[in-house]
Amino acid sequence: MGMEKVNCSTDGKPSEYLYSPEILQRLDFNKSPAIFKPKISAAQPGEDWMVVRPLQRSDYDKGFLQLLSQLTNVGNISRKLFDDRFTKMKQSGGYYVTVIEDTRVGKLIGAATLTIEQKFIHNCSLRGRLEDVVVNDTYRGKQLGKLIVVTVSLLAQELGCYKMSLDCKDKLIKFYESLGYKMEPGNSNAMNMRFDDPS
Repeated sequence: MGMEKVNCSTDGKPSEYLYSPEILQRLDFNKSPAIFKPKISAAQPGEDWMVVRPLQRSDYDKGFLQLLSQLTNVGNISRKLFDDRFTKMKQSGGYYVTVIEDTRVGKLIGAATLTIEQKFIHNCSLRGRLEDVVVNDTYRGKQLGKLIVVTVSLLAQELGCYKMSLDCKDKLIKFYESLGYKMEPGNSNAMNMRFDDPS
């Protein structure tokens, strides 16, 4: 349910997905320790008007950048810049931006990104990173944060990642622990080196 809806770009043509939406239908939410009340999944997000799907090129017009701005500074991104980045992400592979859409108003209300690193270690395995998790303020309380994080985490497992990592604020540790993430003793530090502000 939900994936059969076709979103169109401004020229009326079906909009291009960043990755194949069929993979989201295969995710087994029983593999997650997360508890959903009521039970929901990427295929059955709990409301007829809600769809969990890959980012589409047409999402520039559906508030994707405005949604991300609830998380951090996005900058002034033109349609051309958005299209160019979408194309590069799709061509290079390893980018799985997943969104939740309110189809009643044609706006995105949640998003998270899975990036996949190609490794030599662990028999040339894959490592997933959870990034840019955001849910629109006005839709809080519908388990959407849990839904988008579990969806992307199960997607990483489905794609063969040996582990999934994330950085989060201290106040979110309990939330992520409830979804199966663990702090590793002696290895739970996030360190960054910031360069010139890109915005």
